[in-house]
This record gives sequence, C-alpha cells and structure tokens, in this order.
Amino acid sequence: MTSSPIHASTGGPPVRALRYAYRVPMLLWHVFVHLPLVLLSMVPPIGARTLPSGERIDHRMIRWWQGGLMRVFGFRMRRIGTPLPGATLFVANHVSWVDIVALHSQRMMGFVAKREIAGWPVVGWLAARGETIFHQRGSQESLGGVLQEMLARLRAGRPVAVFPEGRTRGGTHVGPFHARIFLAAVEANVAVQPVALRYGIGGAAQTIVAFRERESFFGNFLRLLGEAPRQADVIFLEPILPGEGEGRRRIADVSRERIVAALEAVG
Repeated sequence: MTSSPIHASTGGPPVRALRYAYRVPMLLWHVFVHLPLVLLSMVPPIGARTLPSGERIDHRMIRWWQGGLMRVFGFRMRRIGTPLPGATLFVANHVSWVDIVALHSQRMMGFVAKREIAGWPVVGWLAARGETIFHQRGSQESLGGVLQEMLARLRAGRPVAVFPEGRTRGGTHVGPFHARIFLAAVEANVAVQPVALRYGIGGAAQTIVAFRERESFFGNFLRLLGEAPRQADVIFLEPILPGEGEGRRRIADVSRERIVAALEAVG
C-alpha cells in the first residue's frame, strides 16, 4: 500500500457537536440496553445452542452487538468475499481498535491482541468475552503461551485472528508481517485467510480512523465518535490453503501482498 495524504476530519465544531448530540445517547442505549441482552445470550445453556445457520447463539449476538457499535460510530459496513468456516487463521492489516469490532461484526473469531486492551472500557470487556487471547508485547514468554493457545484452538476447529504487523502505523502503509505468528497455522495444518480492512471510499479515511501520534484509546474513541459517517470494508481474500505455502515466512509475505493489493484496488 502506498502512502496516502492525511485527510482532514469532516465538519467543524458545530457539526461535530451535532453528531455527539445524537451518537452519545445511541452509545449509552447500546451499552446499557443492548449489552445486557448479549450477556443474557451467554448464559448456559442458551449461548451454546445453534441457530439454523449453524452459528452459536452467543456468537451471533456478539456479532450483532459489534455491528451495532460500528453503526453508532457512523460506519456503514460492507463485506466483500466470504470468510472460511471452521479452523482458520485470519490475518488483517491493523489501523485502530475499530479493526476488532469490524471483524467481529462479520465473523466470530478469537483475536490475539495486546494486553492493554483488556483494560479498555466496554471494548476490552467485550473482547475478553469474545475469546480474545491477550499478549504482553515484548515478552517472549507471553508469545510462547499465545502460540500454544492459538495452536490448541485451531486444532479444536476454532478460528483465530491476528494482526501480523504487531502495531498500528498511522494508516499510511502496511508494515512487514511477523512470520512467527503464522507458526500455529503451519503446525495445525489449517488455512490462512488474509483480510483487508479499508475505511472510507477507496481507503480515503485510513489516516482518520488510525491512532494519531501519542493519541490514547480514549482520545481516538471520542474523536471517532464525532467523525463523519463513512463506509468500512471488510474484504475476505483468497485463502492460502494447507500445503500451498512454503513455510511461515512465505505465507506471511503472500498474506501481506494480497492485503496490500486489495487496499490499493479501486472499488
């Protein structure tokens, strides 16, 4: 993905104030009315029951809640492609905390995410409930435990999602993919499906959605709550099936190439 200019936020203070005026009540309703419904759906034996589609009730409710949160922030979701069923390692470019919400709205998957997210209000709590695997960045011991948990879940037929860049990069480009995180997929002999996350038409809002330099989660959260409505694309790309890759390094490179190509594509 080539670097793009930083796009200014849309709307002056009066327009942003108007958005806050109707989005804050929507957010409160979503947290204090809709979230308890999600909690109720997780109570055994309700949550483990399956819908006619084969999806568990608690998983469907989490997807519903996350999709609703995207709408509160003014995102119009568009899914392109089809997520693989069963045990799959989903890998995506990393722009902001919104990435987890966007992906969860389309497919239930357990994320590998930095441990700090666990302390974020609402988002962190729901991430934990959504089977997130928390990793202490910079700790090799933590990474070893994460890889073992990923392997166990994949072998049990459950999907896992990671951001192989390891961190956000301001939305200007896609960084190199760390190959070690792909080891679990290689050892479990499961498919890897790249996913491109694109905000705004043609990715025009990547730099708006992304964390800005020294911006906190609260700062990003509040800023995005006042941003203009925009499209959010979740693009499920051609998977790399077991046996197609030449080891974890090659799988990492191919995944990144497909994501970059999708981000640069028109439409």
